[in-house]
Amino acid sequence: MTDTFGLEIYASNKLVYAGRARKLVLPAVDGEQALLAHHANIVAAVVPGEIRFESEDGVQSIMAVSNGFVEMVNNRAKLFCLTVERPEEIDIRRAEEARERAEEQLRQKQSIQEYHMNQMALARAMTRLRVTRKQDV
Repeated sequence: MTDTFGLEIYASNKLVYAGRARKLVLPAVDGEQALLAHHANIVAAVVPGEIRFESEDGVQSIMAVSNGFVEMVNNRAKLFCLTVERPEEIDIRRAEEARERAEEQLRQKQSIQEYHMNQMALARAMTRLRVTRKQDV
């Protein structure tokens, strides 16, 4: 019995990764969720955050993702998110500017909807910055 599973990671506009993996850790509504080989079949929501996976040959990867979902069926995982970014694809200056904009917007009076939108923008910017810093470690 093999200790790997098929993994495909999709952004709305492209296939980001396709291959075998040993482990996939992703952000879920109730915290991080890990998928290993022969995991039970599931469909789960993914929230903005970082995913980590280990490929068949032991290479560790980290990426920033937005909302989406993951499906694990018959030892094959498919992750679908609006955006998926590798650390080297993230413009750090733009992410820092987005964080500053979102923090400023959160300090101002706003509707509940605006507040939640700005919270999401801040979370995305913080995730993008965190992922780029982990790459340098």
